[in-house]
Amino acid sequence: MTALDEALARLDRARTPSDLFGPDRAGAQRTYRRLARALHPDATGGRTGPDFTRLNALWRSYNRTGPVTITTRRHEYLLRGKRAAGDLADVYDAAYAGARTGPPDAGAVLKIPRDPADGDLLEREATALRQLAKDGDPRFRAYAPRLIESFRHRDADTGATRRVNAIEPLEGFVTLAEVRRAHPGGLDARDAAWMWRRLLVALGFAHRAGVLHGAVLPEHVLVHPEQHGLVLIDWCYSVPGRLAPSTGRVPAMVDRYADWYPPEVPGRERAGAETDVFMATRCMTHLMGGKAPKPMRLFARGCLAAARRHRPADAWRLLEEFDELLERLYGPRRFRPFTMPATRPPE
Repeated sequence: MTALDEALARLDRARTPSDLFGPDRAGAQRTYRRLARALHPDATGGRTGPDFTRLNALWRSYNRTGPVTITTRRHEYLLRGKRAAGDLADVYDAAYAGARTGPPDAGAVLKIPRDPADGDLLEREATALRQLAKDGDPRFRAYAPRLIESFRHRDADTGATRRVNAIEPLEGFVTLAEVRRAHPGGLDARDAAWMWRRLLVALGFAHRAGVLHGAVLPEHVLVHPEQHGLVLIDWCYSVPGRLAPSTGRVPAMVDRYADWYPPEVPGRERAGAETDVFMATRCMTHLMGGKAPKPMRLFARGCLAAARRHRPADAWRLLEEFDELLERLYGPRRFRPFTMPATRPPE
């Protein structure tokens, strides 16, 4: 990637001045100079005139306001940088600056859609998380993120108004996609077993609270290796039970996972608990690769039937059947430590 390509990519990803330049003002100056050299029209034969103009507008805004803050009726959030780029939104680490409630050093993550038109999906997530908090069994509340607040924010630079969800941060977790990349030959079924169990608990918790997740995919399932915890995130594609019956379809699909969905989703049919069961099973069979023993493969086959009426829809009952399977395979349940391989530092 050339310096120009890198500069254009960074500029395209930036949603706020701080996102591009960072919180450190000395580092921001160096970043601006480097990007300005790459994007100056004199260096590109005039091709990057609009990009150079946008860069300077962001730089002026940064110098005028400093690190970005977003103020709501409840909090003032100080953005500290991008944590992750999701399917339709960027997730930013934020601190409470002059908090109206809560300790001043507490943190949050702000989920901000890249396209303002996706605000309805952020609203759908907020509705689902509120319903889980209100109607879900409190014993299993940790299986879903906690919503701090949901609000509309107008971008001072572009004028665009976006729906933003503020969520309590999760630390020490990795996605199933990261686990799979760390085990390219497939994860040992004994390690996958506790993840599968907890994923069924998460679905059972959500379904009894009246919420379908709608997008149980590897990037949306977080596990905590040391604590054997699991959290199901990204409820933007959910079907909360309080929505009208005519809206009971999964609202959108993640394009790169189009072939992971059961037929009722691309077919625009109403979703059910068996929809989530199908996708959760797909996650786990992919995670194990060829390492799943035959009884697990047979168990999974029943959850992956194309006809939804042939799939199980009760995650709690399915968990009981899975526990019986695990006992036949491995004996009485016992804790099996799990660690992620160390990441090699960049050269």
